[in-house]
Amino acid sequence: MTTDTTTKSPEAVAVPSPGPAPRKKRVTQGHRRLLTRRDRITLAAMAGVPTVLHVALVWLTAIASILLAFTTWDGIGFDSIKWVGLDNFDQLFSDNPQFWPAVQHNVIWFIVLILIPTPFGLFLAVQLDKKIRFSRIYQTAFFLPVVISMACIGFVWQLVYNPDTGLINSIIGANKPGHYIDWIGDPKLNLWAILIAASWRHAGYMMILYLAGLKGVDPSLREASALDGANEWQAFKNVIFPTLRPTNTVVLVVTIIEALRAFDLVFVFNKGAQGTELLSILVTNNIIGESSRIGYGSAIAFVLLVISLAVIIPYLVATFRKERRA
Repeated sequence: MTTDTTTKSPEAVAVPSPGPAPRKKRVTQGHRRLLTRRDRITLAAMAGVPTVLHVALVWLTAIASILLAFTTWDGIGFDSIKWVGLDNFDQLFSDNPQFWPAVQHNVIWFIVLILIPTPFGLFLAVQLDKKIRFSRIYQTAFFLPVVISMACIGFVWQLVYNPDTGLINSIIGANKPGHYIDWIGDPKLNLWAILIAASWRHAGYMMILYLAGLKGVDPSLREASALDGANEWQAFKNVIFPTLRPTNTVVLVVTIIEALRAFDLVFVFNKGAQGTELLSILVTNNIIGESSRIGYGSAIAFVLLVISLAVIIPYLVATFRKERRA
């Protein structure tokens, strides 16, 4: 009987049987952190420090000012703070002869800004949006007063209104003895003279806001109005201006804020005296000085805050409701 013996080589033994290859187990290396500890500390500092400063210098001071409006305090030591309730407001509304003229002047300030430089800024924006030649130069020239300090603007316009060597009196011949026009000292003229300087600056601000809004208008709307035969005024009134509703909201809020916080120009001209009283001037005069009445000045500031919120909040609510319905 013959037995066949097959000898298998080592190579043949090592060859694996056909089939799916076994999967290798992945070694879990843990979640790789995108930010290092130093990055997290840096980001926390960049976000935390401005937040702390904003809360401390804006919100806490505003809350403290509201609380001080119901107290009397000369600013020396916290022990001298005394709670007086509504006495400051009672005295403000009934015994202060400068309060109601200041309110009236702030209202006049707002009306002038909303009726004169705001439409003029819109006009400039519409003209510059037509891509005329040297539009960049014009934008820079009209916007230049906005980036200049209000104090510097006040000093410049003081030279313009100077009775002896001022530009206006020199042009109209009112710089001779007996014919002087005192634009700053005359209570019937100084407020309007200051408003001209404020309007000169405000027009450039409104121009930039409206120009940004016009850049966002869909060009197809202009093309459709042109195909319908609308002229330039009709296209602006019926097509372009309605699309500027968000910009108009910003413009109104900015104008209200500018009218209520007006201070620099008036203080540079004549420190709010002789017919140029403003609420911001009254706040400063009662808080800063030899006889500080911080509680009374805080009461005026609180009234200023209430006036601004009473005007801005209802308008914003109504505007947002219209946008949601649309």
